[in-house]
Amino acid sequence: MIKQVYDVVVIGSGPGGVAAGIAAKKAGAEDVLILERDVEPGGILLQCIHNGFGMENLGEDLPGPSYAQRYIIEAQGLGIVFLLETMVLDITHQRKIIATNKYAGIIEIQARAIVLGMGCRERTRAQIRLPGSRPAGVYTAGTAQRWVNIEGYMPGNNIVILGSGDIGMIMARRLTFEGAHVERVLEIMPFLSGLSRNYVQCLLDYDIPLQLQHTVKRIIGNDRIEAVETTRVDDRFNPIAGTEEIIPCDTLLLSVGLIPENELSRKAGVAIDPNIGGPYVDDDYQTSVPGIFAAGNVVHVYDLADWVTQAGFRAGENAAFFAIKTRNRELRSIPTTAGKNVRYVIPQQINKDNLAEKDVSLQLRVRQPIEAPSRILVKCGDEVITSKAEMYARPGEMISIDLKPKHYDVINSACAITVDVVERE
Repeated sequence: MIKQVYDVVVIGSGPGGVAAGIAAKKAGAEDVLILERDVEPGGILLQCIHNGFGMENLGEDLPGPSYAQRYIIEAQGLGIVFLLETMVLDITHQRKIIATNKYAGIIEIQARAIVLGMGCRERTRAQIRLPGSRPAGVYTAGTAQRWVNIEGYMPGNNIVILGSGDIGMIMARRLTFEGAHVERVLEIMPFLSGLSRNYVQCLLDYDIPLQLQHTVKRIIGNDRIEAVETTRVDDRFNPIAGTEEIIPCDTLLLSVGLIPENELSRKAGVAIDPNIGGPYVDDDYQTSVPGIFAAGNVVHVYDLADWVTQAGFRAGENAAFFAIKTRNRELRSIPTTAGKNVRYVIPQQINKDNLAEKDVSLQLRVRQPIEAPSRILVKCGDEVITSKAEMYARPGEMISIDLKPKHYDVINSACAITVDVVERE
């Protein structure tokens, strides 16, 4: 029986959502509900049957479904309620949730706190304005992943992949395992957009060519895709005449970026960062609307599910604190700003007093790769508060740096924080 009022309601049962529910329950929230539109919990991890999950949080190298199941079992053991096959239609500023399913019709739930955990979605052909006819055989990489790993269907036999995102590279390997021939992977940028380890393990190890600064100029085919015309592009992404090539194929997979899923966030009045498409959050992962928190890929796209889980733990714990009023203090915030060669910094606000009690992690991505020893600088004006050395800095790989309680005195008197990433001298 679904109640009308819950302490914490989580929307989405992926790694961030389930972790948020667990943390909320452990932090003292009595009634915790997780809403999921699919027929079973787990989110996108259910179709990620490759390994690479759990090394940071569990000390084990697990496939996606096994990693998800560990936390689902823990959540169920804590008495957290999962409401499946349930689509959330609306969230109000006052944390009222309108949802629907085939069993109960329209459902209205009042939450004392909400955690947004809807994850992200793939960019489609329309969003990158890919020219040509509209034949069958053009899919996002995630769609192909679900077909192969869950439904048991092959999307095609001769495949071109546009974009060097992680899902695309992983599917290049997966489809090779299943007997398909992956002609090549094309990337419009002059650098990789996914993790270097996936480039090595999924492309290099299987002799799958990667062409940087290349894109699809035209799709050829009527009922079914027959070929793509590719071209090299210049530094402004303009096609370079004379570099065109016709590549026969029966399938084109798109791995051209992920977008945080925030339609519900906007309905609730949550402010969205136009740089990344996710909500502005503070280091408690609270959005601009009091009592509405967000965690995981709905905020920004993470490299690892383990990090999504960690964000979910923090968001869920703070959602519980809000719901049961265990914190009742005035927040003293300081903004974070993307500086030299930094595309964005998460969180966009830091609660100064949190730093007196525990570490605060900053997460960021660079705009341009630095293929040399690099340094992350956290600054207040011209003063460097803390720094961290890295072997390199790449747009496809998230960087994190921690502020610690020892930095409290500087932060307490500061009015803003800037993060730079520079080559080490």
